[in-house]
Amino acid sequence: MYDTFGLDKDELVRRSTAQMDHALEDSDFTLEQKLALTCRILYDAGHDSGLSGQITARAQERGTYYTQRLGLGFNEISTRNLLLVNEDLNVLRGDGMANPANRFHSWVYRARPDVQCIIHTHAIYTSSLSMLELPLEVAHMDNCILYDDVAFARNWPGIPVGNEEGEFITAALGGKHALLLSHHGLLVAARTVEEACVLSMAIERTARMQLIAMGAGKIRPLDPVLGREARDWINRPKRNHVAFSYYARCALHRHADCL
Repeated sequence: MYDTFGLDKDELVRRSTAQMDHALEDSDFTLEQKLALTCRILYDAGHDSGLSGQITARAQERGTYYTQRLGLGFNEISTRNLLLVNEDLNVLRGDGMANPANRFHSWVYRARPDVQCIIHTHAIYTSSLSMLELPLEVAHMDNCILYDDVAFARNWPGIPVGNEEGEFITAALGGKHALLLSHHGLLVAARTVEEACVLSMAIERTARMQLIAMGAGKIRPLDPVLGREARDWINRPKRNHVAFSYYARCALHRHADCL
């Protein structure tokens, strides 16, 4: 035991993160299970828009990734019906076809070697905000996982099935991990499936809070130093793994068939 009341904040943060890294466990789901679970998690959180939206994750062989089968909603995705495709969307394993809109994923993966998972949805609150051509405003501590990490594309490029849209979306995303597309929806390009899931959940919650707050008054910005401090505190691998495991437990109560 030791007395922590004489320690400054930096030291307390350092000790806390070290303790979390030691005490918190990683999820033991396979890559395919994580993808199926993420689809069910996002469906339950309002990211459903019929057959719109995609999820992909890099596979072991270079230039290949897993994705869902076109014709199935997020609430129907399981480990049994995922596809393995190449950059040209040719199916290497599985039945059916990939969503032609997945073409822009290939562009993002080529430009961002750090990205391992991409999620694109037309979640209801994020899509509503996109209709106003307004960027996402991160002004609450819970949403700081996104602070200064969400790009904004005011000009709608149209349906993302061409190479032009792939180039546009990749350029708009830049080096950030999320993008809000006007008149369209959200894009997350993350380092893990867990991070992609958590960020997607956070964007929809942030958009909902922003729309509510805008109806009551002017949103006040956060201090940038404190916003980045909170982002770095929240968006850490161990925290994302634990948050994903929580979401997965909730989803499995309703969607045990996804595994």
